[in-house]
Amino acid sequence: MICNPAAAHDPLPREVFCLTADYDALLNTAAAMGVQMLESGAEAYRVEDSLQRLCRAYGVETSEIFAIPSLLIVSLCDPEGHSHTRVRRLYHRGTDLWRVDRLNSLCRWVCAGRPPFPEVDQQLLTISRAQGYPPPFQAAGFAFTAAFFTLLFGGTARDAFCALVAGVSIFLVKHPMEGRRTNSFFVNTVCSMTAALAAIALVASGLGESLDLIIIGAFMGLVPGVALTNFMRDVLAGDLFAGITKLTESLLTATALALGAGIALSLARYLGGGV
Repeated sequence: MICNPAAAHDPLPREVFCLTADYDALLNTAAAMGVQMLESGAEAYRVEDSLQRLCRAYGVETSEIFAIPSLLIVSLCDPEGHSHTRVRRLYHRGTDLWRVDRLNSLCRWVCAGRPPFPEVDQQLLTISRAQGYPPPFQAAGFAFTAAFFTLLFGGTARDAFCALVAGVSIFLVKHPMEGRRTNSFFVNTVCSMTAALAAIALVASGLGESLDLIIIGAFMGLVPGVALTNFMRDVLAGDLFAGITKLTESLLTATALALGAGIALSLARYLGGGV
């Protein structure tokens, strides 16, 4: 059995890691951490660097990590030259920077202390089960984001109020659809159409003044700002494939928003709304 020789000279009371006995546990833990990071919106280079540090902390110097928004591959090589690999396919992604921060902190703690794998897995499970902001807070976030951006773009207080209502309508559609794991393109299309229809109805009733500012303000809660930022960071870090994937995802989101708004405006004109 080949064990980590550095453990014998380590002044800290750490568990001795035996490579031949714990490859499966290391792979499972690394893959679970990487999947959570990608699902939470972490950059590809951050995931790859974190998992490589994790593997080195447990005595594995030869590791290859490949991460893109829809796929994670973790491969380790033992001293005999045999490869051990885990492949994880990702189907759902979002943006949860709080979870990314928690996972980063966990990775640093693991690299510093090399705790037993069951303890790390329990920490990962706790993070995965952590509840985000309650629905009323999320609805308020969409509402006030829409209202304040409408004011920023030059809208009136009445326009901001209409955008606030449109932002709430986005959340009321988005939350149950995401709970059912609906395709993100379809979710964004339906949300943008709902917000545009709400804005059209409010302007037609005389509550709002500038239809375009209300719609643009309401859409700001759906704009993929984090994905665009990660696209640039991944490209600058040399992860071109991951960056292009993020760019494609952002363009698809923008297309969904435009499609939803176009459907709503066309429907209003067809029904005689005069927009």
